[in-house]
Amino acid sequence: MIAIAERRVKSFPVDVGLWPIKRPGKFLIALVLSYMIPLALILQAPLVGTWLGVFPGDLENFTVLHFVSGEAGPAKYLVGQAGVIVIASLFNTLFALGEEIGWRGWLWVRLQSYGQLPAILISGAIWGAWHAPLVLLGYNYPMATGPWGVLAMCGMCIVFGAFLGWLRTYSDSVWPTALAHGAFNASAGLVSLFMVLGLPLDATKGSILGWSGWILPGLVIAVMIPFGAFKQQRTKNLSPLR
Repeated sequence: MIAIAERRVKSFPVDVGLWPIKRPGKFLIALVLSYMIPLALILQAPLVGTWLGVFPGDLENFTVLHFVSGEAGPAKYLVGQAGVIVIASLFNTLFALGEEIGWRGWLWVRLQSYGQLPAILISGAIWGAWHAPLVLLGYNYPMATGPWGVLAMCGMCIVFGAFLGWLRTYSDSVWPTALAHGAFNASAGLVSLFMVLGLPLDATKGSILGWSGWILPGLVIAVMIPFGAFKQQRTKNLSPLR
């Protein structure tokens, strides 16, 4: 038993994708995508939500953006925010890494035997349900009642978790997923720049947290699945899912 435990401890960094970096080229590309993917997911949601009428979007005047940017102007303000997001993402990565070691590092590769879609759905639903205590206290979905906030969180985690799973598969490393997780948390507030000043947002419907924000990403995921984009290649010699 001791020998088995020692082997598992020694193999843990490899199992969860912490070390070594096996695909340096793809790893570097994945780090860049770790910023681009969360921003794309967050920024597309107000456009779709406004078009569908479930997001209080101000996409003509951008009143909030002009208000917060002040004399500096929107361009300088957004450049400054980009720098803040980069720094905040690195800081957030330290906290996101613990989750990512569990969800994408350990669980994702062990769900591969069930297929790509089950791996996406199961890992995302578990990740979303893990947030249930905070969501039920009003975190992220203050206008939701009962279990609706938790269900919405599961939906968001399934969609965003699919792209995190792809980063894990593409790079064979958990570090890009942790960085993307950190970048997502650091960028989520950008959605307020697109809103009509003073109007409330039902997050179960609008933004990346709500169903309208999942439409375009869901279509992208549906296209990626037939190409095996989410299929983790290295699944041998792993400890079982039990």
